[in-house]
Amino acid sequence: MKKDDIKILLVDDEPDILEIIGYNLRNEGYQVFTASNGLEGVKQAKKVTPHLILMDIMMPEMDGIEACEKIRKIKTLEHVIISFLTARGEDYSQVAGFDAGADDYITKPIKPKVLVSKIKSLLRRLKNNEEADTSTTIGDIVINREEYVVFKGGKKIILPKKEFELFSLLTSRPGKVFKRETILDTVWGNEVVVGGRTIDVHIRKLREKIGDDHFKTIKGVGYKFVLEDSDK
Repeated sequence: MKKDDIKILLVDDEPDILEIIGYNLRNEGYQVFTASNGLEGVKQAKKVTPHLILMDIMMPEMDGIEACEKIRKIKTLEHVIISFLTARGEDYSQVAGFDAGADDYITKPIKPKVLVSKIKSLLRRLKNNEEADTSTTIGDIVINREEYVVFKGGKKIILPKKEFELFSLLTSRPGKVFKRETILDTVWGNEVVVGGRTIDVHIRKLREKIGDDHFKTIKGVGYKFVLEDSDK
């Protein structure tokens, strides 16, 4: 996909942030759309169907958490990449953001060039997703990488991008222990700084949706995916 085909939506109530980030992204060749609050952001997302949304958390009308939740419920926006761009760095806000369906969390202030680099890292997933095999079957689980959905026992399970990418990594080698460092580098990229609880939050969500028995914690090391009863 060419840069000038990629649409990025910026949602922030600070005009200076929209202007500075928008200017730098347009200079990179991206199509840039803006919104000044969560409510407007949801409307714009429905209208333009962006590939990536950068969204503040603390905004009037509707905050970023609620806006993210609403966007994730819209069929045409299921696969959009959503990253929170906010000055809030507390663990609880990160957890709330990931629970709402966000893919990443970028803390501001951030230099424009560094932000552009992070955005390029996020957008590389679009290419990786296009090149990936469309489906994999493990036991009664079918992973459709083209549609970002999982079927377990015939039941369709829709996962946010980060949960899907983590699940795809773990299921790429069932039984293999993936170290936490490897998971962070592969799923989040070494350019993106995330909190220490990021992996744990996503594993918890996967356990709720796929089944607790499939995910094994190796204390002090990382996680692995197993077929049910295979470790018993």
